[in-house]
Amino acid sequence: MQVSYRLNANELDIRFIESLKAAFQGKEIEILVYEQDETQFLLANPSDRARLLTSVENIKNRENLVEVSWDSLP
Repeated sequence: MQVSYRLNANELDIRFIESLKAAFQGKEIEILVYEQDETQFLLANPSDRARLLTSVENIKNRENLVEVSWDSLP
Protein backbone atom coordinates (compact mmCIF):
# COMPACT_ATOMS: atom_id res chain seq x y z
CA MET A 1 0.00 0.00 0.00
CA GLN A 2 1.20 3.52 -0.77
CA VAL A 3 -0.06 6.64 0.99
CA SER A 4 1.05 10.20 0.36
CA TYR A 5 0.81 13.06 2.86
CA ARG A 6 1.44 16.68 1.86
CA LEU A 7 2.05 19.15 4.66
CA ASN A 8 4.25 21.97 5.80
CA ALA A 9 7.17 20.98 8.05
CA ASN A 10 5.70 23.28 10.72
CA GLU A 11 2.63 21.01 10.82
CA LEU A 12 4.63 17.97 11.94
CA ASP A 13 3.71 17.16 15.50
CA ILE A 14 3.09 14.24 17.82
CA ARG A 15 -0.50 13.88 16.52
CA PHE A 16 0.83 13.21 13.02
CA ILE A 17 3.29 10.61 14.32
CA GLU A 18 0.58 8.96 16.41
CA SER A 19 -1.76 8.81 13.39
CA LEU A 20 0.98 7.12 11.34
CA LYS A 21 1.60 4.62 14.11
CA ALA A 22 -2.12 3.83 14.34
CA ALA A 23 -2.57 3.52 10.56
CA PHE A 24 0.42 1.20 10.10
CA GLN A 25 0.49 -0.56 13.45
CA GLY A 26 2.99 -3.41 13.48
CA LYS A 27 4.10 -2.83 9.88
CA GLU A 28 7.44 -1.66 8.55
CA ILE A 29 7.14 1.68 6.77
CA GLU A 30 9.45 3.89 4.75
CA ILE A 31 9.30 7.66 5.05
CA LEU A 32 10.54 9.67 2.08
CA VAL A 33 10.87 13.43 2.46
CA TYR A 34 11.36 15.85 -0.42
CA GLU A 35 10.89 19.56 -0.79
CA GLN A 36 7.99 20.57 -3.05
CA ASP A 37 8.52 23.47 -5.43
CA GLU A 38 5.06 25.05 -5.68
CA THR A 39 5.68 26.48 -9.14
CA GLN A 40 6.76 23.12 -10.54
CA PHE A 41 3.75 21.51 -8.88
CA LEU A 42 1.39 23.99 -10.58
CA LEU A 43 3.13 23.63 -13.94
CA ALA A 44 2.67 19.84 -13.84
CA ASN A 45 -1.13 20.09 -14.13
CA PRO A 46 -2.21 21.32 -17.61
CA SER A 47 -5.12 23.48 -16.40
CA ASP A 48 -3.09 24.99 -13.54
CA ARG A 49 -0.19 25.57 -15.94
CA ALA A 50 -2.42 27.45 -18.39
CA ARG A 51 -3.90 29.59 -15.62
CA LEU A 52 -0.47 30.41 -14.17
CA LEU A 53 1.05 31.29 -17.54
CA THR A 54 -1.98 33.40 -18.47
CA SER A 55 -1.64 35.28 -15.18
CA VAL A 56 2.06 35.93 -15.84
CA GLU A 57 1.23 37.29 -19.30
CA ASN A 58 -1.52 39.48 -17.84
CA ILE A 59 0.97 40.97 -15.39
CA LYS A 60 3.57 41.55 -18.13
CA ASN A 61 0.96 43.23 -20.35
CA ARG A 62 -0.77 45.00 -17.45
CA GLU A 63 -4.11 43.45 -18.48
CA ASN A 64 -6.96 42.03 -16.37
CA LEU A 65 -5.41 43.33 -13.16
CA VAL A 66 -7.40 43.88 -9.99
CA GLU A 67 -6.45 46.81 -7.80
CA VAL A 68 -6.89 46.47 -4.06
CA SER A 69 -6.56 49.34 -1.64
CA TRP A 70 -4.49 48.75 1.52
CA ASP A 71 -7.38 50.19 3.51
CA SER A 72 -9.71 47.42 2.32
CA LEU A 73 -7.47 44.66 3.68
CA PRO A 74 -8.20 43.24 7.14
